[in-house]
Amino acid sequence: MSISVGIGLAFVAMLCWGIGDFLIQKSTRRIGDFETLFLITLFGAAVLLPFVYDDLPALFADGSRITLFVLFGGSLILFIAALLNFEALREGKISVVEPIWSLEIVAASVLGFSVLGERLSLPEIVLITMLMAGLMLVSFRGKVFSHRHFLERGALLALLGALAMGSANFFVGWGARLSDPLMVNFVFNVVIAFLSGAYLLRNGRFARSFRDLARYRTSLVPMIITDNAAWVSYAFAMTLIPIAIATALSESYIIIAVILGLAVGRERLAAHQKVGLVAAVVAAIALAAMMT
Repeated sequence: MSISVGIGLAFVAMLCWGIGDFLIQKSTRRIGDFETLFLITLFGAAVLLPFVYDDLPALFADGSRITLFVLFGGSLILFIAALLNFEALREGKISVVEPIWSLEIVAASVLGFSVLGERLSLPEIVLITMLMAGLMLVSFRGKVFSHRHFLERGALLALLGALAMGSANFFVGWGARLSDPLMVNFVFNVVIAFLSGAYLLRNGRFARSFRDLARYRTSLVPMIITDNAAWVSYAFAMTLIPIAIATALSESYIIIAVILGLAVGRERLAAHQKVGLVAAVVAAIALAAMMT
């Protein structure tokens, strides 16, 4: 596979997350954080099991300690990050939460440079910075931007979630390179499904998750499919292109959410959002063109 395929997969992840996060927000408010996380990861693990079954013994063989550490450590970080982000969505406004989430790109980029020695050219850094600025502008739906924006409800959770999710994104890429993209997604799903399932079982809400799945299947099934498709595409992308660039492009799912709002909800954009949308789209296209 080539770099162009990696770019294409990053855009697939962007599209799937644009749809999936919208459905996740509805789900967390309807059935709760742990139920949402459990359903996504349980079915993700079940679908991936046939594809990784033959490779599971090698994962526990001698010499695989680093791989196991990366996969299980990353799983725990992603579990914490997902809960922080879910709670941020529950407590805060989207206009507060989404701009802060752009910092995931910084966290993943710093770890990619520090641990794996990935280096970006100056034009790539400029375009990623431009993309982040555009995403922050287009996702901010208020009228007046000030430092108080970062003191509103959900802001601290969003910041912690962004740093944790950026770290988890890096571990997904690192794990995909040490094993393979399907295996890293399978292990992450198994660990998170076990942790969230154990919490639900302890609190007497385990069986209710499946009843909720049957009751709200029209929104939960597409959520499960799109979120898992996004993670698999993202993991494959990071084996072909630098983690920072894969993260920057896939994080552009905010653009999809805005376009959906314009097309379906007939939302109107403020002037700064229009500027941000244009800047983000131009930067994403230029970054993709530069890599191919």
